[in-house]
Amino acid sequence: MIKKYVQNLKSFLKNHKPETLIILGSGLGALAQNIEHAQKISYENLGFPKINVSGHAGQLTLGRVGGKDVLLMEGRYHLYEGHQPELIKDLLSAFAAVGIKRLVVTNAAGSLNPKIKAGSVVIIKDHINLSGKNPLIGVNNDSLGPRFPSMNNVYDVSERKKLKKIGARMGLKLREGVYMMVLGPNFETPSEVRAFRRLGADMVGMSTVTEVITAAYLSMPVTGLSVITNMAAGLQKTAPSHAETLEMAQKASQTLVALLHAYLEEL
Repeated sequence: MIKKYVQNLKSFLKNHKPETLIILGSGLGALAQNIEHAQKISYENLGFPKINVSGHAGQLTLGRVGGKDVLLMEGRYHLYEGHQPELIKDLLSAFAAVGIKRLVVTNAAGSLNPKIKAGSVVIIKDHINLSGKNPLIGVNNDSLGPRFPSMNNVYDVSERKKLKKIGARMGLKLREGVYMMVLGPNFETPSEVRAFRRLGADMVGMSTVTEVITAAYLSMPVTGLSVITNMAAGLQKTAPSHAETLEMAQKASQTLVALLHAYLEEL
């Protein structure tokens, strides 16, 4: 499948050579609406599987953000849809083969930390994989990456420092936090939320980690940002919902767009 994806991506990109791939989380498509010289193609026309989750357009966008050529994945593949984790490895391996050297992941997440409120943007400093899934399971292709890749400093510390400085210039108080991935699709129970917090997680969601593991495998630097869309179960009076996730993500997306524009200008 990697060869097929590479062929289709090259046909779409033609002479363009973007080096940054940005994966947009639920309800965070505003960045794609602010991209210059945009060219779009549906995932299906690239031979990618169809996206079936609301808030994810299911298309790849080529254009310029912050003066840099970038690729935007408007929609990601969640394992709870029934996709296998190796799909993530195949897709990112294909992106690496056409010249992508850097990954920026964004997501909509629930806060496990009472100090991190809904509507804030958090820099991911590390993750906990509680999904029980890993994209690297199976026979390893040594030409792509090592059998046992290191996860040390996978969210590049120098890029995190850069984001904090940019945020300070913009008047944003950007916290760092640990993101936990669960399989989903149900939201977490109050007891699970208490357990996750004790394990050291600040945010919880159903994505991102499989992409980051693959990027580390491919020696691709990663920058991660979570938009906090709700307080997790037990930390707010109302039950979390996907509609709430999309609404709050759209409200906070302008902050994320401005932050990413400024960040890309400095790459």
